[in-house]
Amino acid sequence: MGITTLTSREFNQDTSRAKKAASAGPVIITDRGRPAHVLLSIEEYRRLTGTGRSLLEALAQTEDGSDFEFDPPKMGGNWLKPVDFD
Repeated sequence: MGITTLTSREFNQDTSRAKKAASAGPVIITDRGRPAHVLLSIEEYRRLTGTGRSLLEALAQTEDGSDFEFDPPKMGGNWLKPVDFD
């Protein structure tokens, strides 16, 4: 994983280059010669922040290789019982 450094001007003039570079590693964007921002792929961002898939995404099974079935049991009507306060 290599680090790429671009000036703000280079970033503004060639964002597709920055996006391609971010797929290989972090892209540091400088402003007046000093690091100001970092561009990351979404996968790398999620890895660093620990924010993987949401429960909804996991249950949707939209990714290839979904290897589990989710078929929750139906709840009958007898699970709710009136409370006896006597």
